[in-house]
Amino acid sequence: MLRRTFFFSKHYVCLLVIGCITLQAIAQSTYLPMHSAAEEEINRLEILSGKLPSSFSSFVKPYSAAAVVPFVQQIDSQMGGSLSEVDRYLISQLYTDYPEWVSDSTLSRVSRHPLWKHFYTSPSYLFQYKSPDFYFTINPVLLLQAGKEAHDGDLLFVNTRGLEMKGRLAGKIGFYTFLSDNQERPPLYVQQWIQQYHAVPGMGYYKIYQQNGVDYLHATGYISFPVTKYIEVNFGYGKTFLGEGFRSMFLSDFSNDYPYLKLNTNVWRLHYVNLFAELTSQFLPDSDYLRPKKYMALHDLSMDITKWLNVGVFESVIFSRADHFDFAYLNPVIFYRSVEQQLGSPDKAHVGFHATANVAHRWQFYGQFLFDELKVKHFFSHDGWWGNKWAAQIGGKYVNAFGISHLDLQGEINIVRPYTYTHRDTITNYTHYNQPLADPLGANFREWIGIARYHPIPRLSFYGQLMYVEQGRDTAGVNWGSNIFKTYTTREQEYGNRIGQGLLAKIASLQFRVSYEIKDHFFVDFSYLYRKTGGTYFNYSPQPSTRMWSIALRWNIAPRTYDF
Repeated sequence: MLRRTFFFSKHYVCLLVIGCITLQAIAQSTYLPMHSAAEEEINRLEILSGKLPSSFSSFVKPYSAAAVVPFVQQIDSQMGGSLSEVDRYLISQLYTDYPEWVSDSTLSRVSRHPLWKHFYTSPSYLFQYKSPDFYFTINPVLLLQAGKEAHDGDLLFVNTRGLEMKGRLAGKIGFYTFLSDNQERPPLYVQQWIQQYHAVPGMGYYKIYQQNGVDYLHATGYISFPVTKYIEVNFGYGKTFLGEGFRSMFLSDFSNDYPYLKLNTNVWRLHYVNLFAELTSQFLPDSDYLRPKKYMALHDLSMDITKWLNVGVFESVIFSRADHFDFAYLNPVIFYRSVEQQLGSPDKAHVGFHATANVAHRWQFYGQFLFDELKVKHFFSHDGWWGNKWAAQIGGKYVNAFGISHLDLQGEINIVRPYTYTHRDTITNYTHYNQPLADPLGANFREWIGIARYHPIPRLSFYGQLMYVEQGRDTAGVNWGSNIFKTYTTREQEYGNRIGQGLLAKIASLQFRVSYEIKDHFFVDFSYLYRKTGGTYFNYSPQPSTRMWSIALRWNIAPRTYDF
């Protein structure tokens, strides 16, 4: 195991050294945090402008600040007079967060009352240091959340304290690190999920805390640098999200962080991302030992067909080797499926297609379709052959809905066939650290999601989310295709497989959150979660309805949510 991990690390280092040797004098920066207000504003500006950004792909998250800020400045100069007060505030905040990429320094705000020479000189940073060859910032991270469930007397809480540091070295290498210590007692249904899958959603190693809580450290970090004007290298420990939707059928950020090497290429109308990652196979955390490893190679190529339409093709492979990363998958431009066939088809391969369209400066429509395995004759015969495994997503966004400024709506439907994301063994399934890499529900379900975001004034925002799921789950000792950790060789039948087969589980949830920004990136949140279960599955495995109220103070961190 040690040899295998070291061998894989050598290839990371070799690629990193090659990139550094070819490094040119092109500036580099860090990335915007995922699920931040800035990320949502950039997507909103893209829709309002009706144009796709040429300097980066909004399909691949997180976004590079070096690419995003010039795009926002361009939209700002073109639409400045028609943008709302809230848009102006969020754009100004982005300029202040990343002043190194703003062409006009007067656009970045400065603190009215800085402390000493480097403390709180900017509203966005506790500490900021600037010199011609070095830029460095430090921010505290804090999330103090307390809540109650109607049927449970225990206090529910999240207690997160940490630091976030980022900067640039010699104007060429960007770096970022995040470290937090966390104690958490989530709602009962999340506690049951943790017990079932031996994992904390989105996190890694954990310990039991006060019987029904968890205690864990969360650390991420990366360095980034350009190889040429068009190719950017990102090497670190973190996550990537592929898609315009709330969910992703290709790769989401639901699972734990992982070590990765990512290459982003943007040239002409083409956007190309390569991702090589080391993942953790499923395991039982009953003792301390080296966790079993597997690997992922992924690429996505998209093209802006017009200024408002983007289409792309996706491909990934999950594989495991006894002592090394397979050299055949290191080629960043090869068709992985052909490699997998040459190797004897031992690995887990996916192929997918996606499209995004911005329409009438108000709408965005998006979709994904993933093939896990497909035989055309069975697909069109509708005979329910088990091997026709696919996942589909279709969704839309509507900004300034019904003429109401900064009321943004989103609707999405996700459908996944039974046994999708599974494999012939329990190692190379589409999972990492006992968590799905795509939709957290796994497979064999239909999911409807509606989201409303309303920002009436610059520092006040409302968020509402409605979700309904129908999923077929397993009966005792029978594999109906929802649990992607099981091998598909234990399937119940060859033909007649349908979405929702097995015991029907119905889940309806409503979330509401109001946030007020006291100071830059320092929020107070009031949240409500209602979740109700039904169907034959929950008749056998009862789960009480969740009614949870909470209040939170958070600083430089996104809300902690449980969206499944």
